Amino acid sequence: MEAFLRWGALTALAPVAWGANYYVTHHHLPADSPLWGATLRALPAGLLLLAAARRLPRGDWWWRSAVLGALNTAAFFVLVYLASQWLPAGTAAMVMALSPLALMLCAWLLTGRRPLPAQFAGGAVGVGGAALMLAGGAGPTGAAGLLASLGALLVSSVGYVLATHWTAGDRAGADGPGVLASTAWQLTLGGLLLLPVAALAEGPPPRPDGGAALAFGYTSLVATALAFLVWFAGLRRLPTATVGLIGLLNPVTGVLLGAALGGEHPGPAQYAGMALVVAGIALGRPRPAPASDPGPGPGPGPGRPRAPRSARAPRRTSQY
Repeated sequence: MEAFLRWGALTALAPVAWGANYYVTHHHLPADSPLWGATLRALPAGLLLLAAARRLPRGDWWWRSAVLGALNTAAFFVLVYLASQWLPAGTAAMVMALSPLALMLCAWLLTGRRPLPAQFAGGAVGVGGAALMLAGGAGPTGAAGLLASLGALLVSSVGYVLATHWTAGDRAGADGPGVLASTAWQLTLGGLLLLPVAALAEGPPPRPDGGAALAFGYTSLVATALAFLVWFAGLRRLPTATVGLIGLLNPVTGVLLGAALGGEHPGPAQYAGMALVVAGIALGRPRPAPASDPGPGPGPGPGRPRAPRSARAPRRTSQY
């Protein structure tokens, strides 16, 4: 439980940063440059992390990083940018509250990892809370914005599950990329995929003023470099379904910032929905396995040495 609280708190930084990013994008970034907005979010963050990692992909990790960069970076960032511009900040964040069920289902379909009943229940409670928040939301909810949010949800869920699956064997001392390197590769290759498309479709990059420059800095350094590092670290150390439930902090942050800074006015239904979101996270958290009862049979005791650890059954730390 202590490990869950530690890694859960660290992982929670990502959805909080992403929830705030909806407000930042909606109010401070140019609405007519989604491709450049996504490029300037991904490429500086990726190059910064690549300089820190000082490592390039090898073998299969070239095409894997390209696939993950296309899903988790290029497609996801463009769709999130559009959703943030077309919807109120709180509403755009609420749609992403479907991420727990999306991650569970994608993990089940793509890797065969079946969520526990409590995690399904926690996801359902959280989605119910998100539905209440969306029903009580203020501002227009156009079909284009909702479709962009749902598209972002789909591509990111598939990308996160593939990233977890491909790095499942990567532990301390094992071959394979670490969190820093794999995150840097995804962001850099995703940004490089976006760069020529943005130049051809939107012309020269926008010239931000002081406020927009700060907003781009937050989007790239905090909501991307830092947030993706802690998110992928959490995916490696916590069950996928649990990380998805922690992601429910995304819509809560979006709604609260939209109310506090953006002039949006949440009603009783949205506050009730927030309570359900928190309840869903608590319901779906991993429980420690109960200690097995050795019974009256023979076992270690006075005069009976315990078997060495290498001879005992491996300890299971999660359902995955």
